[in-house]
Amino acid sequence: MIENFIRNYEYYKDVNLKKYNTYKLDCTADYLVYPSTVLELTNFITFLKGYCIKYIILGGGSNVILARPHFSVVIKLDRLNNVTVEGNIVKAEAGVSLIKLANICMNNNLYGLAFAGGIPGLVGASTAMNAGAYNEDMSMIVKEVKVLDKDLELITLTNKDLEYSYRDSFLKRNKEYIVIETTFKMKHKDKEEIRKIMDDRRERRITTQPINRPTAGSVFRNPPGDSAGRLIEEAGLKGYSHGGALVSRKHANFIVNNNDATYEDIIMLIDYIRERIKILYDIDLILEQEIIR
Repeated sequence: MIENFIRNYEYYKDVNLKKYNTYKLDCTADYLVYPSTVLELTNFITFLKGYCIKYIILGGGSNVILARPHFSVVIKLDRLNNVTVEGNIVKAEAGVSLIKLANICMNNNLYGLAFAGGIPGLVGASTAMNAGAYNEDMSMIVKEVKVLDKDLELITLTNKDLEYSYRDSFLKRNKEYIVIETTFKMKHKDKEEIRKIMDDRRERRITTQPINRPTAGSVFRNPPGDSAGRLIEEAGLKGYSHGGALVSRKHANFIVNNNDATYEDIIMLIDYIRERIKILYDIDLILEQEIIR
């Protein structure tokens, strides 16, 4: 039934999703589908809803925990990848790599995404979760966003509509809204100045984060006035493991897939860390990563 509908789409059957999530979790999907237009996307979702077929939309696979061994349909928006630059206004579709976009902005003497030069996400998911680093984030540069609403109507939300806060937004709290295109307002700055900033931040990532290991970025949000990594390290949890999941010895706010970790291993380790930090410091750590079930 699904194959009849998507016969003109780009799709793949019986896919292992290990290479599509940065934790490298071993799970599968019946169908991995790449719509090439917004119309293909809306038609396909309408079809899936009509038959009550479960689906997820997966970005770059970072900052997420795929918490099932098997998914029916996974939709990837990578083919929605157009970028336009007009003056200091940049428009990028949901499937554009954030790292690629940061470099495009740099080459056009536009500053605003230098913080994202090492974030392995896509524009859509990064817009929704207010991705950021080094005291900068998407909320500072997003002007407006085209989204499909819960009725699959294409609407535009302004920065104010997005209700941005630290690693959070209206879109993150309302999953039925799908980012199609983000408009950014940048500042002009010399390309070489931007390059130096990006190189410096890239070097800091290499030095302080386990970027060469299967991980999904920062696990917890930083509590007000403190650092989740500092708290976890002070609690003696660096190097602590559950099954194949390990608290990184390089940065305590990262969990790495150390030895064929399952999603249960990662979630149980997360719960244990939360419990210990609550007992020791009476602080409730808030999960930054998204659990997809």
